[in-house]
Amino acid sequence: MTPLRQRFIEDMQLRNLAPTTQRSYVHYVADFARYFNRSPELLDLEAVRQYQLFLQETRQLSPQTVNTFVSAVSFLYRVTLEMPWTKDSFPRPHIPETLPVVPAPDEVRRLFEHIPGIKNRAALMLCFGAGLRVSESVALQIPHIDSARMLIHVVHGKGAKDRYTMLSPALLEMLRSYYRVVRPAGPWLFPSWRSQHHISAGVLQRACTEAWQLAGLPKRISPHSLRHAFASCLLDSGIDSRVIQVLLGHTRIDTTARYTAVSPTKIAATASPLDQILRPKRKPGRRPRQPQP
Repeated sequence: MTPLRQRFIEDMQLRNLAPTTQRSYVHYVADFARYFNRSPELLDLEAVRQYQLFLQETRQLSPQTVNTFVSAVSFLYRVTLEMPWTKDSFPRPHIPETLPVVPAPDEVRRLFEHIPGIKNRAALMLCFGAGLRVSESVALQIPHIDSARMLIHVVHGKGAKDRYTMLSPALLEMLRSYYRVVRPAGPWLFPSWRSQHHISAGVLQRACTEAWQLAGLPKRISPHSLRHAFASCLLDSGIDSRVIQVLLGHTRIDTTARYTAVSPTKIAATASPLDQILRPKRKPGRRPRQPQP
């Protein structure tokens, strides 16, 4: 490992960046250096610009992916290398605002019927039943399940933040059934075949994709779609958006609003102004005519 990479990783650790973020940043910076066959400390903003154009135009990567690269090199140059560059020195492509895919409860039920493996099914049910991110679900430890208070303790979620979310009776019964069958050894609720490791998020991503294809559902469903469905179902049940914000672990309420703004039930139940002008009004004091037999 080069001294620059070591310093880069240490700087990320000092700022409590998530392990997945650290691995992603190292990956993008390494690819950037490999593209020019030079150390990043010998490259400048023009090199960053050229490589960003390569990612967007030649490799045609998504704006989200390109922005991850921009975040990585911005951290490298502004924090680790202490270059006097501002955030404006690292332009980001605009990300179109698209509505998230929110599967209906019946679609979620059909998906779970086709998920391969009891471990995958249990871990994905946590995404829908408790609103966990896929990275949070796979990293759950057995002591994090608080059946006495009916809570799930999410440790070091996104942004290295802890929170509590709900543990419903149905979810608790499902987890107990899973535990009786699998008897996981070690601290992890969903252990990997490798000793002292939990299953990866990619395992659940693939299991969810396979189940979606087998179920023949029109909407593509991912583990994150199940989290969207969790928020949408709570909104339909009348739960306050502030409570949903806490359960999802969002710092800002506008992030939660994006999840809940696409609730199909709320949208369908909203009366249109057209109904008010076209619907015939009843005259006061008169009962509607009964249909003739």
